[in-house]
Amino acid sequence: MTGTASQIQWAEQIRPLVDAEFQRVATAFRLAAATQTDPQRAETMALIAVLEEKHAAVMANENAGYYIRDWRELTDQVRRLISTDERYRAIQAARKARTCHV
Repeated sequence: MTGTASQIQWAEQIRPLVDAEFQRVATAFRLAAATQTDPQRAETMALIAVLEEKHAAVMANENAGYYIRDWRELTDQVRRLISTDERYRAIQAARKARTCHV
């Protein structure tokens, strides 16, 4: 990890919390998928794949300042990361289109 010694120490305290937040969201998606119909489950599994990709990218970041700046206070960062992804937007648009036609 790069940064000053104190930044690295601080980031090393934040990273496990970030990891746990991604795991929490993934668990929520998996629990939801277990109760869904096949088409809905497929979409939720696609969302989980997006989530896992974002998780890997965040955890691969070696800049201590990144964790301090963007993750020191966990709020809705994971949701925001997912919601900016084009695949997520496409899934949401498809879901909305289906509910408008029912």
